[in-house]
This record gives sequence, structure tokens and C-alpha cells, in this order.
Amino acid sequence: MAKLLYSATMSLDGFIAGPGGDMSWLTEHLGPNPLVDELVPRIGALLVGNRTFRGDDPYKGVPDKEGKAFGGGWSGPQIILTHRPGAPAADLTYAGDLETAVALAKAAAGEKYVNVLGADVARQCLEAALLDEVLVIVAPVMLGDGTRLLDRPGGTDVKLERLTHGAVPHATNLWFRVL
Repeated sequence: MAKLLYSATMSLDGFIAGPGGDMSWLTEHLGPNPLVDELVPRIGALLVGNRTFRGDDPYKGVPDKEGKAFGGGWSGPQIILTHRPGAPAADLTYAGDLETAVALAKAAAGEKYVNVLGADVARQCLEAALLDEVLVIVAPVMLGDGTRLLDRPGGTDVKLERLTHGAVPHATNLWFRVL
């Protein structure tokens, strides 16, 4: 059965997007990363939050990469968690609640990962005890403000077990299992 993996590139001070959802900061930190290259073919479906789906694109203005998951490195079914469905499109399914979205994503992923994209969707999955793993790629930059990797004011500790860690010249990879 599919596992839910929350993956994100994060600034050293804990932000995955800058103020107003700005993703332009990320562009200079995207580069060859063997861990990501190994992960991408293991992803069977994406579970994406509405803000992430409709938000800023770090590949904006880059031909053949803009608007595509992993800059065009992945294609397949995307389940968008939203109360405002958009126009129908190939490989896009809209779901209005978390339970339905997760079930659709897991069915679409088969034995592969469901890659969770979006801080709010990841928080919801975590609070519903549905999140299995977290991959954080830490970029060598501090943004000072924006969207946090996880924002749970008053929340309790989330226990994690490190599965792997490593580095490439432009980032540090940290992969955890949620306990």
C-alpha cells in the first residue's frame, strides 16, 4: 500500500515559501540531487494543497519546466485538496475533504509513494495520523518570513526517526519516518 511522504525544500530558518507564497527564492537552490532523482520514479501520485497547486512556481519562465511537477521530472495523477475545484484536466482530480483525497491518492499511487505537497495538507495528514515519512531538503539560505514547513501553534511534539541524511553542494537532505 502507498505511503504518504511530505517532501519540501526548506530554508535553514524553516520556511518552504517566502512571504505571500513566493517561490522564486528556491530557483537557485534547485540542482542535481541524487536522492531526489532516486525518489521521483518511486512517486505514484501527488496530493497537493490548493494554495500550492495554484501558487507561485519556482520554474516560472523556464521553458519545458514551468507548471510541471519536479520541473517536468515527474508526471502522473495529482489529487488537489480544495473546496474550489478548477477546470477538469488530464491527471487532475479535485477532492473536497482529506479522507477522500488521501483515498484517491493512495489508489492512484498503488505501491508507490503519495508525495504530499503543501504545508497545510501535510499538517492535516499529520494530525489525522496519515503521514508516514518526511523528506526535507535544507537550502543554505534564511528567508526570515513566509510559509513554515509545519505550523501547529500549541501543537504537540511529532516524534521522528531519521532514515537517512546526506548532502549535495547546494543542500542537505534529511529523511524521517513519523513515529
